[in-house]
Amino acid sequence: MYICNKSFIMKHISLASLAIWWEDGRNFQLIDVRSEEEHEAHNIGGLLIPLEELLRRSKEIELHKPVVFYCRKGIRSQIAIQRLLENFPEADFYNLEGGIGL
Repeated sequence: MYICNKSFIMKHISLASLAIWWEDGRNFQLIDVRSEEEHEAHNIGGLLIPLEELLRRSKEIELHKPVVFYCRKGIRSQIAIQRLLENFPEADFYNLEGGIGL
């Protein structure tokens, strides 16, 4: 699914599709934009870069491959992508649709 804004297109990926990427051995980066406490309580293996640290730590994002961002409901990850696309408009960013729900 794609959501179009005046300046960018946001791509979304479902948890089921992400599982297929894992099974197929697709090369991608997974980034958790939640808080450290949320990440410690439950995560799906992503690199933790809390939303408020994202721009400062953008060098940790592997822009040469698809990057999937996630949070609890999918809202913070959408914000993360919006912020990053301003600086990296050609990046292949995906929002985990609906988040991880925990």
